[in-house]
Amino acid sequence: MNRFTVALVAMILFAINANSQELVVIESKNLKCNDSILIFTPKNVNENTPTLFLLHGWSGCYKDWSNKHNIQEISDRTNFRIICPDGFYNGWYLNNTNPEKMQWRTFFWSELFPMMEKKFNLTPEKTFITGLSMGGHGAMNLFIDNPDKFKSAGSMSGVLDLELTPLKNKGENRLPDVIGDKVERLAQESAINRIHKLEGKNKPFIISCGYDDFYVRCTDLFSEKCRYMGIPHFVLLTPGKHSWPYWGFALEQHIHFFQTLLRGENLGY
Repeated sequence: MNRFTVALVAMILFAINANSQELVVIESKNLKCNDSILIFTPKNVNENTPTLFLLHGWSGCYKDWSNKHNIQEISDRTNFRIICPDGFYNGWYLNNTNPEKMQWRTFFWSELFPMMEKKFNLTPEKTFITGLSMGGHGAMNLFIDNPDKFKSAGSMSGVLDLELTPLKNKGENRLPDVIGDKVERLAQESAINRIHKLEGKNKPFIISCGYDDFYVRCTDLFSEKCRYMGIPHFVLLTPGKHSWPYWGFALEQHIHFFQTLLRGENLGY
C-alpha cells in the first residue's frame, strides 16, 4: 500500500455544504494526533481554480480564519480554493526537537500537501501559501523549503525572526516547548536566516504588517535582507495592529497580489 493510499484511508471527509465547505480530518503518524483542515471551494470552481493554503496564528486553530472572516464568501468572490489546516496552539509549523512529539513540517510535506495535491490536482503555477503571525512565519518557512511547489507566498504580521518574539522565553505554550532551550535553534529555524535559499528563484512574494504592530520590525528586517540579496518581494506597511481587522484587510491584499501574478500583469520590474 503506497503513502497516498494510506493517506486516503486515513482521511475522513464531511461535506458541510456541497461544493463549498469541507472538513477533512487526517489521522497523522507525524503529529501523533489528528489534524483538522477546513477547505473552502468557490461556487464557480473549475480546472483553473487556484489554491491558497491559509495558516492561523499562535494560540489559534483551523477554525480561526472562518470564525473571524467570511472565508467562503472570499473564496466565492475571488475564485480561490482556500485550505485552512490546524497548526495547533503552539505548533509553529515546525518539527518538535523531541521526535516523540509533533513533527508538523514533516506532516505538511509527507501527508497534507501530497493529499491535497492529489485530491485537487494542484500545480505549482496555481498554488499559494500565506498566514498570520506564527502562520506568517510558517508560510514563508514552507515556501522556502520548497519554492518549486508554489507560485508565490505571503506573510501577514509574520514573526519572521523568532529571536524577536517574547514567546521565545520559557513558559507554558511557548517556543521552547517546540525548539528546545538551545539559543542557536532560534536562528536556525527563523525564516529570516533561511531566505538565502530563494536567491535566483525569481519567485516574488508579499510581506505585510501594520506599522503599529509589535512585529513590524520583523517585516522591516526581512525586507532589508531580501533587498540586499536581490530577492524580489513586495512590502505592504499600512496603519494597523496585531488584530483580526488588520488580517482581514491583509488577506484581501495578498489575494489581489496573487491574482496579479496569475494574470501575468506588470509588476513594475
